[in-house]
Amino acid sequence: MGLRLTVFAAIALLAAGAVRAAEAPATLYRHATLIDGTGGPSRPGMSVLVEGERIKAVAPDAGLAAPAGATVVDLTGKFLAPGLIDSHEHLATPPNRHAAEANMRRDLYGGVTAIRDMADDLRSVGELARESRAAEVPAPDIYYAALMAGPSFFVDPRTHAANFGVEPGKAPWMQSIDAKTDLRNAVTLAKGTSATAIKIYANLPGDLVKKITAEAHRQGMAVWAHTTVYPATAVDVLAARVDVVSHTCGLGHAVAGTPATYQARTPMDPTPFLGADNPVIARLYDTMKAQGTILDATVSIYAEQDRARAANPKLKPALCSGAMAAALTKQAWRAGVPITTGTDWQAPWDDPWPTVSHEFAALAKLGMSPAEILHSATEVGARAAGQAADMGTVAPGKLANLIVLTRDPTADIENLKSLELTIKRGRAYARSAFKPLAKGDIEDDE
Repeated sequence: MGLRLTVFAAIALLAAGAVRAAEAPATLYRHATLIDGTGGPSRPGMSVLVEGERIKAVAPDAGLAAPAGATVVDLTGKFLAPGLIDSHEHLATPPNRHAAEANMRRDLYGGVTAIRDMADDLRSVGELARESRAAEVPAPDIYYAALMAGPSFFVDPRTHAANFGVEPGKAPWMQSIDAKTDLRNAVTLAKGTSATAIKIYANLPGDLVKKITAEAHRQGMAVWAHTTVYPATAVDVLAARVDVVSHTCGLGHAVAGTPATYQARTPMDPTPFLGADNPVIARLYDTMKAQGTILDATVSIYAEQDRARAANPKLKPALCSGAMAAALTKQAWRAGVPITTGTDWQAPWDDPWPTVSHEFAALAKLGMSPAEILHSATEVGARAAGQAADMGTVAPGKLANLIVLTRDPTADIENLKSLELTIKRGRAYARSAFKPLAKGDIEDDE
């Protein structure tokens, strides 16, 4: 008979990395209502056995006994679900370890067990990823991209911030690409950074987008791209068969016209996208659904930009409004396009919950059900990160990335804030142990 504990006693034993998961005895989470991440119905009376950093077994309570020496955690009346995934973060443009670690700590203690870093200074991101993987800091696992763009993009000051000491466009993690580039070598260099994917960003024609994608796939890397790459159109990007496209807003160029460069973008008229489904966009979504292309919608950032401009009318107009981004995302959802939960912005320091909670709220506002949003934040997010074999659902053999909740998130997505425990790679992190951020942790004091 294993040691039987309440969830609170188990937290005291396992929280804050008291022992390395790989060295820990088995833990049996019993009597939970399981939401497994597949999109199927919740299952009451379920047990999940964790050994080391992986799930050993998932079964009804009566069918799963505690191994000798196992810790038994009673989850009666509680909900057990996969860890959440933020599919679009930036941790190091420019690098700021203090801010990155604070933001990642807020993520992990808010239920986020994995993130996609969408191109930064990978010297810094690689070290953050190693520290997270080794549980040296409380943080989600990080899966990151090396960026490729046309030469004219590298006047962007962000590329200078993320390439300190290296000529912009010449670093393995941010490469300038043109028709003369040896793409086999370029992808090999990017892969050498331990990146999961190539991010195709801007100022590239359609033929190069297709060639980069083909070579990256040949070398076993995923491809994450903006919906429009300038001058490559959304049609070009989808024809290249990239794996994930970011920013619903950029699809509007399929109607408004595609500028020649990223820098030439101008705000779009939202009228053609409001009130009814747009037929041009519908054809793009048909292609995405047929190919399985995932949409990293980033709805909440446009609503946040709207609020910022309302507070300061002197700010530069955004590419599209929050209403336009929401309408385009709603059309994607209704068309059956797989949508993942990415953010691409950072909530203020005094917000106690991860930024991705704002994305959940934005998706709920446009009509997605709580169960659909949770599926987007787990199974779809794992596919977007190229990690579906290891996470996203609660199943034997997958990483023990789990969250324990006191209220049902499929009834109301805000119930994710009833979080009691985050389990990442078998380690338990109690929400009660979260130290709120202080002013200056993730932004300047001024």
